[in-house]
Amino acid sequence: MGQMNEQDWARVSETLIPAVGDNNYKSWIAPLCFDGIEDGVARFVAPTTFHGSFVQKEFADRILSQLQRHGAEAQRVAFTAGQPRRAAPRPSAPAPAAPAPAEAAAPAVADESGLSTALDARFTFDRFVVGKPNEMAHAAAKRVAEGGPSGFNPLFLYGGVGLGKTHLMHAIAHELKARDPEVKIVITSAEQFMYRFITALRDKRMMDFKLLYRSVDVLMVDDVQFLAGKDSTQEEFFHTFNALIEGGKQIIISADRAPGAMKDVEQRITSRLASGLVVDLYPTDYELRVGILQSKADLYRQQYPGLTIAPGVLEFLAHRISSNVRVLEGALTRLFAFASLVGREITMEMTQDCLSDILRSSDSKISIEVIQRKVSDHFNIRLSDLVGPKRLRSIARPRQIAMYLAKSMTSRSLPEIGRRFGGRDHTTVLHGVRKIEELKQTDAQIADDLELLRRALEE
Repeated sequence: MGQMNEQDWARVSETLIPAVGDNNYKSWIAPLCFDGIEDGVARFVAPTTFHGSFVQKEFADRILSQLQRHGAEAQRVAFTAGQPRRAAPRPSAPAPAAPAPAEAAAPAVADESGLSTALDARFTFDRFVVGKPNEMAHAAAKRVAEGGPSGFNPLFLYGGVGLGKTHLMHAIAHELKARDPEVKIVITSAEQFMYRFITALRDKRMMDFKLLYRSVDVLMVDDVQFLAGKDSTQEEFFHTFNALIEGGKQIIISADRAPGAMKDVEQRITSRLASGLVVDLYPTDYELRVGILQSKADLYRQQYPGLTIAPGVLEFLAHRISSNVRVLEGALTRLFAFASLVGREITMEMTQDCLSDILRSSDSKISIEVIQRKVSDHFNIRLSDLVGPKRLRSIARPRQIAMYLAKSMTSRSLPEIGRRFGGRDHTTVLHGVRKIEELKQTDAQIADDLELLRRALEE
């Protein structure tokens, strides 16, 4: 791989995620555009000079290490701002679901000095699969994307990792830019905001900092929970927030928890964050995961014409990988890539062999016993009663909830689940699962209990 190209870099860059963390990868590594290797120097184009300088300082060594590990003949890395010197190669097939960084990094959503931020071409409304857990967030995002006064200001999106918060933010930006190419939009992370603020303080350029952030039409801040405990940054964020709201500008915020649940964030800030529309993106249900996989599989079939996937494989993955959409999509990407190399149909056997590590990891985190303990604690009943013969409604319903969670969050069969619940028949388990599937659509309390338990189990 001495003559590395964009596609090679796309694969190498993903190996950095465990080293730098998902948020850093998304904010700093993914927007980079690989621009070739010359005279032992691996060159990258960053969205801004600031972005390139930060990556050089914080991540250059790790990037170089991974490049060398994958056969690149590079002794150092260099970053510039602007456009690549050579055009990226275009695939003959339609764009895949996981495009190279050059595609993912364009277009820029603001061209002001120091604030240019690249949009991810994958994250559009067309590619966002809508289901019951995210339909309200999707509808709110679409309304904001229409432009004009929506009443949703700020729009606050919260939920766990890989549920679509960042996707919706980029989709809004894509739509707004399509409607008005001159609109000034900035998408930043709370970490980037904090780093820019500290740098401005150090360089005595606070006025420039204030003017830059307060001159935009739309400000999007990802992972705002990272402001927790950063008092001076919170203060500046509060004033920036107020200035934009008072100026009639749109603010969109994402976090991993609701405003009131963020610790070490000033109450006046959490109150401001909650003053618009607060929307929760719930963990995906089985039907939504199947829909996401089907959508991605359709894209991959265009990229890999001739490849087929056996019936039941997508449904198997949707059952087995339930906590994180990114892991789910990554598993499908690996499957198609492997199948294209060996030139075979994606069968259940290939799936289990190719994804054995992901499937083991998914199984190891959640067991029937852990589910039983969590459910017992949640409903304040004894574990012995949960698995015992009592049929009181106050015990039978939690038992059915535990069975439902065991079926949807583990790979255990119905007979095995039945054995773990006092030796019950598999038909009893199936009845309990179907009952909870029915009730969660009509009973808000059961839906809330399931959501709380699922989150507690996935922590």
